[in-house]
Amino acid sequence: MRNEFRTLGMKILTNGKIEGHEVESLRELICADGKIDREEAEFLLDLYRRTDQIAPAFEKFFCKVIKQHLLADGTIDSERAAWLRRLILVDGKVSEREKKLLREIKGEAKEISLEAHDLIEDCLNWPASPKK
Repeated sequence: MRNEFRTLGMKILTNGKIEGHEVESLRELICADGKIDREEAEFLLDLYRRTDQIAPAFEKFFCKVIKQHLLADGTIDSERAAWLRRLILVDGKVSEREKKLLREIKGEAKEISLEAHDLIEDCLNWPASPKK
């Protein structure tokens, strides 16, 4: 992982919250090259999971980045579906926010593998539960 990621991640995790001004720093770092790679998506995912308080701006940015990463070429293949499964079901729950994200991904994808389709349908039918 690049030093910039480590430095910013440590700063954010030190106080346990992602505030509005930090979202802009994350946006500059993550979106610098116009592409979202797996390392960048994993970095944000790690911050999301390890932070107690999240600004609404980060929540919105996080979902946008995950969609951009997954839909880089318009398709969700079986490998991306497996990664998405780990993202969504890590805690055995599917929140309304996650369902919204899945509906958006399904609507924006040009092509979805059978594995991705089944995952999305299973998750959309999952009993809702709160999640940070």
